[in-house]
Order: sequence, then C-alpha cells, then structure tokens
Amino acid sequence: MEKRLIKKEALAGIAKRIAEDVTVYAPVRVEENVLFKVLEKGEEPLFTYQNSKNAPKNFFFPRSEVMLRYTRTPKGVEFTAEELFARDGVLMGARPCDARSFVLLDMLFDQEKYKDPYYIEKRNRTTVVSLACAKPPYRECFCTSVGGHPVDDKGADVLITDIGDVFLVEFVTPKGEKLLKYFGDQKADAASEEKKAAVAAAAEAALTWKIATHEVKEKLDRNFNSPFWDGIHKKCLACGTCTFLCPTCHCFDISDEMKYDDGRRLRNWDSCMFPLFTKETSGHNPRPTQKERWRQRVMHKFSYYPENFGAIACVGCGRCVQSCPVNIDIRKIVAEAMELA
Repeated sequence: MEKRLIKKEALAGIAKRIAEDVTVYAPVRVEENVLFKVLEKGEEPLFTYQNSKNAPKNFFFPRSEVMLRYTRTPKGVEFTAEELFARDGVLMGARPCDARSFVLLDMLFDQEKYKDPYYIEKRNRTTVVSLACAKPPYRECFCTSVGGHPVDDKGADVLITDIGDVFLVEFVTPKGEKLLKYFGDQKADAASEEKKAAVAAAAEAALTWKIATHEVKEKLDRNFNSPFWDGIHKKCLACGTCTFLCPTCHCFDISDEMKYDDGRRLRNWDSCMFPLFTKETSGHNPRPTQKERWRQRVMHKFSYYPENFGAIACVGCGRCVQSCPVNIDIRKIVAEAMELA
C-alpha cells in the first residue's frame, strides 16, 4: 500500500486541483450545517468539520432519480430507458462511518443475483477519500459497537489520518492509487505508522457508548411479539428524519409522472416510518401503527440484514440520535433489547 505525508493546509488545495479534472463531492459549510455537495469553482471545502448533516449516500442512491421515460403515440406507448447518468468523481472527506456504509449498501444493490445498475454505475466511477476521526466527532457516535472504527478504511479507496502536524495518506485500493499524483511525493515512514496507531487507540478509547449489538439478533427474533415494542414508539412523530439522515437506509418508492403525452418513472426515497409505506391498494396496512413500524426499523437493521448479508445495517454515526425531534435513541432501544429474556 502506497503511503504519503502532506501538510494539513494543503488538503483543500488538493481537492480543488482534483476538481479541475473530475467532479468532486466535498463537505461545505452551508449556513449552519456542513453538507456534502458538488464542489463548485472557487468554493472552499471544509475538512476541519465534525460530521456532515447529510450522509453522502445520495451521490450513489439519489433522493429522486429518473429510471425511464415514455411517450404516448397513436401506435401505443414508446418507452426510452434513461441513460445512466454517472461521471467520474471523487467523494472527498467522508468520515469512516459513511465510507463503511457504502460497503453495506453494496451488499444490497450489487448482489450476485440482483443488481441495481443505477447505483452500481455511480459507485464504480467514484473514488472515496475518507477522513479518519482523530477523536469521535460527537457523544452520540458508537461506530465500534456495530463493527466500525474511527480510523477504519473499509469502503475507502484513500484514507487520510491526522497524526499531529501532518496528514498520513494511505492509498488503499488501485482506484485510490490513481490519485497519487495530487498528493506530492513525501513518503510515510515507520514513525508515521506508530503515530497513526496511537491516534486510532485514543479515538477508540474516547467512544463512551459501547453495546454488543452483534448479540442482539437472537433476542429480537425471540421477542417479536413481546410487550417490549409497546413503549418505544409512543413519542415518534413519523417524520422520517432518522431514515432520511441514515447512511444505510435504502427504502424507496417508484412513481409515474405524466404531462400530456409524456411521462417519466421516478425512484424516490421513502421511509418505513411513514404510515403509507406499507399501505396496500385494498386499504389494508400490515403495519397499522408506529409500534409495528419501529419494530421493523430495529429488526431490519439488527436482525434481517445480519441474517441476509452477515452485517448490521448501522454504522453508528449517531445522526438519528442527534436529529430526532423527540429524542428517541436507537442505542438505548438495542441496549434494552439486550436485557430481554
């Protein structure tokens, strides 16, 4: 693995140089939030942030996406497949939890039998440059509880770690090595590796919330009909904030829009927290209350996904905990589930 050292103040300039050649998605301050967006000419990327408000999954799995177009003609309806809109890009400065979320989404969208060409095309043409957490950004972070780490390179093509006065840059994959020309020629040494190990250990020790989530599946499966589910949902407003901010939530709806003789089929984000998500044409809803919807959310992440893919569908970023307007905490729900018989 190729490793380089760069000055901290050089990183923003590197992002701008890369943006001259390909599309760069980077964290940018927008009013009071840090958001990932396309880096425009003259715009300043922000690499001293804690974590972004939005998870950068939308660059691979957009909030709204045209799948096909159709036109009504005298001879019938003509369909036109939407050209897969994907261009070479670099996602710059994603935190390890977000980079790892792409690995989890790959399991769903890029299976051996079922493949989503819209997601795969964008994913394959984007290089992920991850920015390690020298210390946990927020007290809500719990990445080590779900198989991650503040200095994890899973899902990253390049990993950048703050080791004091400089950044250590590790080119993890061949895709990442294509960016070598932008990062200078100062090679990393053994001392850099030791500093990174110390940073990783300190970051892990600083995480205050630790739960054995890998042990909860059996408890959840055994208590599907338990009274446990009667209480956790009562504050929920069904606003969907937790699912829309989540790096791994992937529920979507497909709808048709038509104007005169022209129409298009869209894929839009949806949420298992919404009453209409499972409502059938007959009017029957198999998840009639927020109780069943919250049970589905927890079971999906900590039971069904592990059963299907061998991985928990949560990266411990804490966004859902931070932004829930009524302070529902999925960490506490899992911890309480661990106490079930």
